[in-house]
Amino acid sequence: MSKRTMKVLSLLVVLVFALVTVTGCGGNGEPAPAPENGEVEAPAPSEDQIVLRGATTPDASHPYNQGLIVYGEMLEERTNGKFRIETYPDSQLGSERELIEGVQMGTIELTVVSTAPLAGFSDAFLVTDLPFIFEDKPHAYRVLDGEIGQSIFDQLEGTGIVGLAFWENGFRNITNSQRPIMVPEDMQGLKIRTMENQIHMDSFRQVGADPTPMAFGELFTALQQGTVDGQENPLPIISVSRFSEVQDHLALTGHFYAPAPLLISGAFWDTLTDEEKEIFQQAAIEATEIQRGMIQEMDDRLVDELEAEGMQITRPDVAPWQEAMAPVYEQWEDTIGADLIQQIQEMGN
Repeated sequence: MSKRTMKVLSLLVVLVFALVTVTGCGGNGEPAPAPENGEVEAPAPSEDQIVLRGATTPDASHPYNQGLIVYGEMLEERTNGKFRIETYPDSQLGSERELIEGVQMGTIELTVVSTAPLAGFSDAFLVTDLPFIFEDKPHAYRVLDGEIGQSIFDQLEGTGIVGLAFWENGFRNITNSQRPIMVPEDMQGLKIRTMENQIHMDSFRQVGADPTPMAFGELFTALQQGTVDGQENPLPIISVSRFSEVQDHLALTGHFYAPAPLLISGAFWDTLTDEEKEIFQQAAIEATEIQRGMIQEMDDRLVDELEAEGMQITRPDVAPWQEAMAPVYEQWEDTIGADLIQQIQEMGN
């Protein structure tokens, strides 16, 4: 075959390849047909779209993360696609303390965390950590969704953090690998992981336990290896964290209620127009009801599911626990404010 013939054949191959490529892209400016399975790749975000990082510590299936997804959908719809939330669950961007610091510095736009690490900014956040301060969820909602909740958020002014709403994690319960728990005396000598929360630690000391603060990301391994005997968390956390694999007993004590503030970076907040701030705030309030509903749905079904997974469930009478932990109020009333404590208690049933 001559060199001339080889060149002609090479040119024909190139032309055929180009024709196939154009046809596949939908020649004459027309879009290519959708794949047969019906899945169409999502369009890339507009260059003008602002992507917000929303980070949490629990598993992606937890209502912290799912709530952020719902909130993001609301924002995207109501701002005509200007804002979108990209979520980072499972401690991908750090512990709760690190997430709060990220929001404060503006490296993270949004987070949902427990109130405990926020006590470093204001003692007002400590009031929600008192044992049995809330009789039930409606009591907590009356307090946190009203003037008291707003006054607590007001304490963040000037910190670089803005509080949008109080979401929730639910009432905390005790799990352990040693024995069933019914009365406070059953806690004697148990090494219980707690958050880095002095009120929580003081409360467990009152019932004879050995509270051991530890980052949540280290907890499963610590339970698995027996570094600690047990831990305390709301049912959704116990479930999505698979603690039933390393814990035999669950006591439904409901000793602490766990609100979960939805926080936004002050640096980002200041870039919003007044109209955008109203959208962000109103969507946060509406998403609160949805997020709390997710927690309630899980609470309603998880006891049976955890029992089916092998956990032994006990339902202690809370009265002895309230009495045993009552001295914590006296320890902390000067710091928190006796008037605030009384005001919250009077809003109960």
